[in-house]
Amino acid sequence: MTSPNRRELSLGALIKDARVAQQLTIRELSTQSEIARSTLLDLEQDKVASPKPQQLQSLAQVLDIELADLYAAAGYVRSEELPSFTPYLRSKYADLPLPAQAELERSFAHIAEKYGYDAAGPAPGEDEN
Repeated sequence: MTSPNRRELSLGALIKDARVAQQLTIRELSTQSEIARSTLLDLEQDKVASPKPQQLQSLAQVLDIELADLYAAAGYVRSEELPSFTPYLRSKYADLPLPAQAELERSFAHIAEKYGYDAAGPAPGEDEN
């Protein structure tokens, strides 16, 4: 059973959080991603059951989100590519204010760099015996 404080970050919330963090309006995101405003609104409100992978790719580029994170949030998980740590932090600490969440993400990036950890993880097959 999932505790109420630990909620999963939906695709819509992931997209909206990234858009707001970059201070983009729906109209600006629509222009940059070449996705209709109505479709973006539906995506942010989790009204799209099966988003088009091409749209997710465009959003990943414009919003600077890992494509694997968007695929995972949309339910398109590829076995060889797991989401990065950032969505976990956002989900686990969703009750923290956005600046605190951003600070957590920066702290993780700093720690990963300090210890020479590749946050992208191993290439497919590298971690298998």
